[in-house]
Amino acid sequence: MERARSAGIRVVTYNVHKCRGLDRRVRPARIADVLREIHADIIALQEVVCIEGKTPQEHQARYIADELGLEYRLGETRRHRGGAYGNVVLTRLPMFSMRNYDLSQPGREERGCLHVDIELRRGLVLHFYNIHLGTAYLERRKQARKLLDEDILKGSGGIRIVLGDFNEWTRGLTTKLLSRHFECVDARLHLGRSRTYPGVMPFLHLDHIYFDRVLKLKGATLHRSRTALIASDHLPIVADFRIENH
Repeated sequence: MERARSAGIRVVTYNVHKCRGLDRRVRPARIADVLREIHADIIALQEVVCIEGKTPQEHQARYIADELGLEYRLGETRRHRGGAYGNVVLTRLPMFSMRNYDLSQPGREERGCLHVDIELRRGLVLHFYNIHLGTAYLERRKQARKLLDEDILKGSGGIRIVLGDFNEWTRGLTTKLLSRHFECVDARLHLGRSRTYPGVMPFLHLDHIYFDRVLKLKGATLHRSRTALIASDHLPIVADFRIENH
């Protein structure tokens, strides 16, 4: 698939929890199996560990990309066991630029936003933002303002999808600000449930997908296969879009 489907595009956001499953085993192959079930055009992963180690599995981004036959881009937020740790975008579509933004706040774990420009078809660019925000209320407020005040999400000359693990389970400032500029995948309306995390016994909704209004949401699902329920503490959220004339 050298370009996006003529009728639309499928994206997924998935916090893979360092590829550590609920059985405490680190198995990047399980994450690849889950993504193979979904068959998305563009994939956003959070909490990915990339170590140049003795086995291919230790560089999780490269391993998953190779298993699926995709290209990847890594946005490092911090070092972990001598390797990179952060957000990853995977796709078979042409990627021609990327930028990684530091959203970290003093005294808190490092966080970031990975922006990748992807060619959907000739002359049509998708600005794809993979985000992982902090767990503290005041931390997220500052990060939300930074995303918009510093024009990180400006993305001129194309259409935008903003997705990832926002760690926001109530209607906080991040939700309010992004909702002014974007449409969103509504958990209760589109996923059939208001709680999505953790996957086995959900009581929070942390992962979100926002998108420009020129994109029309065809459908969204919470992928709850048997493998997905064990592979990570999050479940993938999948969204299908129709690309209007732009």
